[in-house]
Amino acid sequence: MRSVRLDFQAHGVAAADAYARIRDFARYPDLVDTVRKVTVHPTLDDGSLHSDWEVDFRNGVLAWSEEDVFDDGALSISFRQLHGDFETFDGAWSVEGSGDGARVAFTAGFDFGLPTLANIVDPVAERVLRETIEHILRALLGAGEVL
Repeated sequence: MRSVRLDFQAHGVAAADAYARIRDFARYPDLVDTVRKVTVHPTLDDGSLHSDWEVDFRNGVLAWSEEDVFDDGALSISFRQLHGDFETFDGAWSVEGSGDGARVAFTAGFDFGLPTLANIVDPVAERVLRETIEHILRALLGAGEVL
């Protein structure tokens, strides 16, 4: 399984505000062209929710549905694919106060389930995921840098 980690230091935004912006997945298509569509379903009784995603990838579209679990006290979100184009896809967001703003960590692991193509497809997917997350964070949080 391939893994991705992106740490971002945002300036001038409180951790709780950064977390609230990040958890608003429905806004993502308005922020970056790569994210075509995100449908967020109503919150379930246990506080989790399901969301459906469509993201541009190479000459096609990746689509998946995921379960999102929010821990508002810890300012963290975990997600895992329920079904879709990945064999496995899961990860987390975490936010904490840092300096004059907030530090955001995004981690994800993914596997397309295509071992013979992994050396070709996985590095491209990792780059696209990293770039997309960085663009989303810059659009949501403004000034900052990748650590």
